[in-house]
Amino acid sequence: MSTLVIQLPARSRLQGGAEAVRAPAPYGDAAEFAFALTPDGVAITQQGRAPARLLPRADSAVLVLSDTDVSWHRITVPKAPAARLRAAVAGVLEEQLLEEPDTLHLALAPGAVAGQSAWVAVVDKAWFAAQLRSFEKLGAPIDRAVPLSWPEDTPLGHFWAPFGVDATASMQLTWSDASGVAAIGVQGALARQMLPIWSAQPARWSAHPAVAAAAERWLGTNVMVLPDEQRMLQAVRSLWNLRQFDLAAKHRGTLAVRGAWRKFRSPGWRPVRWGLVALVAAQVLGLNLWAWHQQRGIDGRRLAMNELLRTTHPQVRAILDAPVQMQRETDALRSAAGRPGEADLEAALGAIAAVWPAGQPPLQNLRFENSQLSFSASGWAETEVAAMRTQLAASGWELSSANGVLSLARARGA
Repeated sequence: MSTLVIQLPARSRLQGGAEAVRAPAPYGDAAEFAFALTPDGVAITQQGRAPARLLPRADSAVLVLSDTDVSWHRITVPKAPAARLRAAVAGVLEEQLLEEPDTLHLALAPGAVAGQSAWVAVVDKAWFAAQLRSFEKLGAPIDRAVPLSWPEDTPLGHFWAPFGVDATASMQLTWSDASGVAAIGVQGALARQMLPIWSAQPARWSAHPAVAAAAERWLGTNVMVLPDEQRMLQAVRSLWNLRQFDLAAKHRGTLAVRGAWRKFRSPGWRPVRWGLVALVAAQVLGLNLWAWHQQRGIDGRRLAMNELLRTTHPQVRAILDAPVQMQRETDALRSAAGRPGEADLEAALGAIAAVWPAGQPPLQNLRFENSQLSFSASGWAETEVAAMRTQLAASGWELSSANGVLSLARARGA
């Protein structure tokens, strides 16, 4: 299942005393978005920048929010029903927020449990909702939205610069650890003050290719080169989804299926996929072996019937249908010997004589045609006919009645 990953440009904001960093272009028809198309969340089949209307199509679309557009707060998740959970979370955060809670969108961390500590992502609600609506109008609805960075136990430092500006002069640093996420400009005093603290931790350092050399000079050590597209895929592989509460995707059932499929296609589930493939292969192989065994049994019985026909009736040269030919040859021998068959007139007369009702006259208007004996039964009581029918059925005969005439024939399959 292909996934289109789209990164929103960062909005204008002041960062740690640095100069304001503007988005490359106002969002609209002329705005370009960095994107990556992936079939499995690992490989990239297409990447680049394009206006929203020219983005490639995919089975699902994921929006990635910039580090500077998401703020982070840690709370104890309140115990509240799902319908009132958002209001309860906003109430807990009210004193920590600089803006009115109604103007902000809140999203709980994956697996957040009531009564336990968890992170809450906070985004400008009007701006975020506008971005979601714009993509929906273009026929590319967003199934999921994720942050580019989030608080985690392993300290991470990533150097980057906004698109379309002097990378060296505008280099930014995003630092994330168990205490939260901070995005600051490296030209300010705060970054220099925090560098010894960050360097003392076993952190992983990475940088966009355009600022990798400058980042190594500023940091004094090597950094891993990490393009935007790979960083976006890392965000997509996380369990975060900022589309919660009133901005949750409407088609939740489809999202659940896609989410399960995405998880199933992830590298961590590769052993499960191989196990299922092996199981299906074993089942197919087992079914084929069983079919082969059954076919051998059928072929063996067919050969046994053919051999029995050759032994019993050696005059039969070509065997086309052994059971039919065996019956035909047996009937011919019986007829030559003058012995009646099970469907002959003598057998039918013997069967009807054995159950003939007391007090009824002998057979009248007797007729035998196509192994069926018909005779008149005018004036017979229904109880007499029913009693005869029951007794004859026990010996493999079928008695039918129509217009005062009884018909006797061998029951089907008898």
